[in-house]
Amino acid sequence: MEAVITIVALLFVLFLALGVYATVKVVGAAKRGVDRTITQARRTVEDHTLRAKSFAQLGPAGEIAQLRLKLRTSMRATQDALHAGAAEDESLKESLGLFQRLSAHGQELDAELKRLESEPDRATLSQRLPSLRERTERITASADSLRWAARDRARRFAEDDLDSLSTQIDVEAGALRHWTTPEPSPTSQASPASWPEAPAADGATEGQTWPETHHGHTAEEPSRPAITPAAPRPTYPWQKKPRPESTT
Repeated sequence: MEAVITIVALLFVLFLALGVYATVKVVGAAKRGVDRTITQARRTVEDHTLRAKSFAQLGPAGEIAQLRLKLRTSMRATQDALHAGAAEDESLKESLGLFQRLSAHGQELDAELKRLESEPDRATLSQRLPSLRERTERITASADSLRWAARDRARRFAEDDLDSLSTQIDVEAGALRHWTTPEPSPTSQASPASWPEAPAADGATEGQTWPETHHGHTAEEPSRPAITPAAPRPTYPWQKKPRPESTT
């Protein structure tokens, strides 16, 4: 009885632990989903705010907003393209490593541009704009290069696969049309070869293939009687002499 109680208690503890583990996993997945949604919403709001500032504000402040919007758009598009391609192409993992290093410079530049949005000294901001513009161009150019290289690679693989598929389909289509009767070749229309003729003997008819059977006798073969007479039967001393027939 104690063993049964112990087994039931262990099963209860096991089911309780599994329930807690499943609950933690579900809560964690839900929390990550909520965080992802909040991050995307915040990003969308910030992008719309930057777009509005780039059109509404003039001078250095408006250009700062344009630089931030250009940087964020390029880096986000490259990140999405590389992550989508790395799931199917293992060689893009090295490109992802390079992009992560580039992202560190991009995030640093974005944070600096965000601080300069509220800079009251417009003269100092105007002096720093050329260097900020150059850094933004270098980072976005590198990101664009990685993104377009990944897209060209995916497009090239798709074209190669399509070419191979088209070739296989052409071969299969030819095999399916194999019922067509081929035209007879000139060699197949020729008459079959005949047996070689034997050399004609003296007195034989020209063109004769097989020798004829002669029913008569030739000069070399002597004539034989049709029926050979029977030889006399030998007599032996122990045989009895035949008795003469009686005439009576």
